[in-house]
Amino acid sequence: MFINITDSATASNKGGSGGLVNYLEKENRVYDKKEPEYWFNNERKNIQPYEVRHSIDNNVAKLCKSDAKFFLVNISPSQKEIKHLYDNFGKVEARDELKRYAEKVMDEYARNFKRDGINDSNDLVWFAKLEKYRYYSHQDKEVKSGTKQRGERKEGKQMHIQVIVSRKDATNKVKLSPLNNSKGKNEKHSLKLGQFNRIAFKQCGEALFDKEFNFNRQLNETMAFANINKNGSREQQVQLDVLKEGAKLSAENFVLAKTLLNDVSNGIFPSVTEMLSKTDIDKDGFLEILLEPSFETFNNEFEKAEKRRLRKQSIDQGLSR
Repeated sequence: MFINITDSATASNKGGSGGLVNYLEKENRVYDKKEPEYWFNNERKNIQPYEVRHSIDNNVAKLCKSDAKFFLVNISPSQKEIKHLYDNFGKVEARDELKRYAEKVMDEYARNFKRDGINDSNDLVWFAKLEKYRYYSHQDKEVKSGTKQRGERKEGKQMHIQVIVSRKDATNKVKLSPLNNSKGKNEKHSLKLGQFNRIAFKQCGEALFDKEFNFNRQLNETMAFANINKNGSREQQVQLDVLKEGAKLSAENFVLAKTLLNDVSNGIFPSVTEMLSKTDIDKDGFLEILLEPSFETFNNEFEKAEKRRLRKQSIDQGLSR
């Protein structure tokens, strides 16, 4: 599950929303002229584009000219996740289920601000649009290599949802920015700013899909797994490898590993021992992994590689001076 938040993919979000709304109407213009795909939110399922523009562009009280007026939330299930929906609900019903899921994602979006009075999607001004297709852009490797043309339709199942959400809440009084990372001067100031944890929001959307649709996500299909592999520290990499090996031993251990994975990604545990101490489930299988010669060998090799990397980094920095 890919969930991303941007200022706007195709138009500036400092002014009106007309450009983005018009862009997201592209499939209606090309494919679905007789049976258009309507916009929807938590209240209605047949919203017209002019209603979207009017609501977003009139919910901007006390915003400066340079302030963002809205944000774009992209909710894109993987082809495996889409297939799971098709297999369980059929193609037509799967679209409705994905829309229902999007409403719950926006509930979590609202709650992530941790602001008084912002409890669910009813406290937001937002409009969503389901799209059936995706298209190659100049950023795709296939376009760069010349095997595909920009604007060409991508293969496979590409159903996804785009959400335009106002910077202001439903009362037009509270500013809400999902791109705000500031923690504030103190807890009180942080609450006023409405700090938004984008990683936690994405992880929540992933877990929500699994729960709503009984989707059996493997460890290597999680956002946390990818994040640790790409950006994790040496200790996080070690913790991940313990979880991977332990998850193979039993269904119970697999559930435990998935439970701990997000915390490992977020750097909660200083050590493997600390990680395993945070659960009441039997740890024998995991502890045995730590004592295996193969794991000790891996740990030593990892440590040697890390030392080589740091040594090279130190040399490079010395040469650049």
